[in-house]
Amino acid sequence: MGTESKRQQRFAGVIQQDLAELFHKEGSIWAPGAFITVTRVRVTPDLAIARVYLSFLNTATAQADLKAVRTKTTEIRYKLGAKIKNQVRIVPQLDFFLDDTNEYVEHMDKLFDEISKETRQPD
Repeated sequence: MGTESKRQQRFAGVIQQDLAELFHKEGSIWAPGAFITVTRVRVTPDLAIARVYLSFLNTATAQADLKAVRTKTTEIRYKLGAKIKNQVRIVPQLDFFLDDTNEYVEHMDKLFDEISKETRQPD
C-alpha cells in the first residue's frame, strides 16, 4: 500500500479511536485476561476495508486471543457502525492482524545484550 491520503489517515484515526474505546470496554469479554490495544489502522483508498493491528499485553496466548477477536468481527463491526454511523456512508470491513512490534523489539534487545556481553576479540 502506498502513501495514504489525508482522508484515509483521518478516517483511520476515527476508527482507531473508536475501536480503542470498544476494546477498552469489552475487550476482556473477547480475550479474558488480555489488555488489547489498537496500535495502527490502515484503510484502503475506497474506505471499504480497514486493517486493524492489535497488540495483546498480559497474555501468553496472543494468537489464540486474536483468533477469538476474529470470531467476533461481525459484532465488533456492528458496534463500530453504531458509533460512526453519522460520519460515514458505509462501515468498513474489519481485518484484524497481530502487531508483534513489541515482541520484535524485545527479541532485538536480547540479541544486542548477548552481543555486548561477548568478550571482544583483539584486532
